[in-house]
Amino acid sequence: MTAHLVLVGMMGVGKTTVGRIVAARLGQQLVDSDAVIQAATGRTVREIFEHDGEAAFRALERDALREALERKEPSVIVAAGGVVLDPDNRAALRESNARVVWLVGNVPTLVDRVGRADHRPLLDGDPAATLTRMADEREALYREVADAIVSVEHRSAAEVAVAVLR
Repeated sequence: MTAHLVLVGMMGVGKTTVGRIVAARLGQQLVDSDAVIQAATGRTVREIFEHDGEAAFRALERDALREALERKEPSVIVAAGGVVLDPDNRAALRESNARVVWLVGNVPTLVDRVGRADHRPLLDGDPAATLTRMADEREALYREVADAIVSVEHRSAAEVAVAVLR
């Protein structure tokens, strides 16, 4: 099986931005699961959540991850923030030949980056409280799948990309 690089972490941690830099440096294609889902459905994440619910989005997320991991060419895969919630996804990440890097940032950093982003339905209401709860719920799950952990704190995207490539 091909060795992919998979970036996991909370929304707002910079997975897509860092993934673009890493993919360019490696000469590999970037596969962003949210973008794959939007292209396949013709709808935004928010629209899927509002019309079909979170469970439907999570099923699409699972399919996007599986398809990305099955690609023959090595790729940089940006996994949706909630991908680790599904035990089958965690198993797929562990069983693949992929290198999984967990990008981690403090909640205040994430809040500064995402604020009240319209395209992030899970952050409606109180983004800081929601991100705190989500980070607490997901920490052990990210740790379970991670081969490496890279902090984004006080680093530019380029600096994080260098750390990921190490």
